[in-house]
Amino acid sequence: MTTITLVGAGGKMGCRLVDNFQKLPHYDVHCLEVSPKGIENLQQRGVTVKNQAEVVPLSDVVILAVPDVAIGAISDEIIPLMKPDSVVLTLDPAAPLDGVIHHRDDLGYVIAHPCHPSVFNWEPTEEAFRDFYGGISAKQSIVVALMAGTEEHYKLGEKVAQEMYQPIKHTYRITLEQMAMLEPAMVETLAQTCMEVVKEGYDRIVELGVPEAAARDFVLGHLRIQIAVLFKEVNGTFSDAAYKISKRAKPLLFRDNWKQIFEMDDIREQVKDITTK
Repeated sequence: MTTITLVGAGGKMGCRLVDNFQKLPHYDVHCLEVSPKGIENLQQRGVTVKNQAEVVPLSDVVILAVPDVAIGAISDEIIPLMKPDSVVLTLDPAAPLDGVIHHRDDLGYVIAHPCHPSVFNWEPTEEAFRDFYGGISAKQSIVVALMAGTEEHYKLGEKVAQEMYQPIKHTYRITLEQMAMLEPAMVETLAQTCMEVVKEGYDRIVELGVPEAAARDFVLGHLRIQIAVLFKEVNGTFSDAAYKISKRAKPLLFRDNWKQIFEMDDIREQVKDITTK
C-alpha cells in the first residue's frame, strides 16, 4: 500500500483530491490542514487531521496542495521530515520553476497539473458534462514533469496523479519549463486575460442596451464556433468579412511584441509574481 500525506487537504484543490482518494482504498492517505475552515471541510468528509511529524516520515508521496505564495515556507517545514527516496508531488509549475521548493538530493520531485475537460469534451449526462474542473466525472488530460529524481520517482508520481485526477483521457509527459509555458504563460497570462477582456466587452454591450440573454447566447455561441474553427474541430473557415475585421483589430488590441510572454526570462518574472506575497 502506498502511503500519502496530503498537505493543505482542506482547501479547494485539497478537498477535490480527498474526495477522489476516498474512492481508492489502496492508498493510505494522511491529511494535514491548519486553517479552521479547511479543518471543517475535512470533518464534513469524515476526515481527521493528522500530526505532520508523525505521518510525513511514513509517506511514500507528499502532495503539496497549498497556495503558491505559501508553498516555499511550508516545504521548508515538511520536506526535511520526508524519508529518503520518497516523492514530493506539486500541482503547479510556478513555485518549482522559481526555486522556492525545499530541495533534497535524495528525493524525487514531480509536478502534475490537470488540463481540465476540453470545451469539446463529450459526456453522456449533463451532470458529467458540467464537471468543468474535472476530477469528478468528466474526462480530462494531465501534464506531468520530473523536476528531479529517477524514472522510478516519475512513475510513482505519474501513477498517483492519474488516480487523483481521474477520469483521465491522456497523460502527457513534458518538462517543467514546458509546463510553465502552458501555465501561467498560455492559459493565464494570455487566455484568461483575453477572456476577461471579452467578458468586459460583453458587460459593456449589456450596459448599452443589448438584452443580456441575447448577448450571452450570441457571444458564447460564437466563441464555440470560433474555437472550433481555429483548433480544427470542424472543417470550416471564417467569413471574408470576419478575417478582414480581425486583421484590422489585432494591432489595435495587441502590442507587436506580445509573444515575449513565452520567453523563459519573461515566464520567470510571471512565476515570481505568483509566488511573491
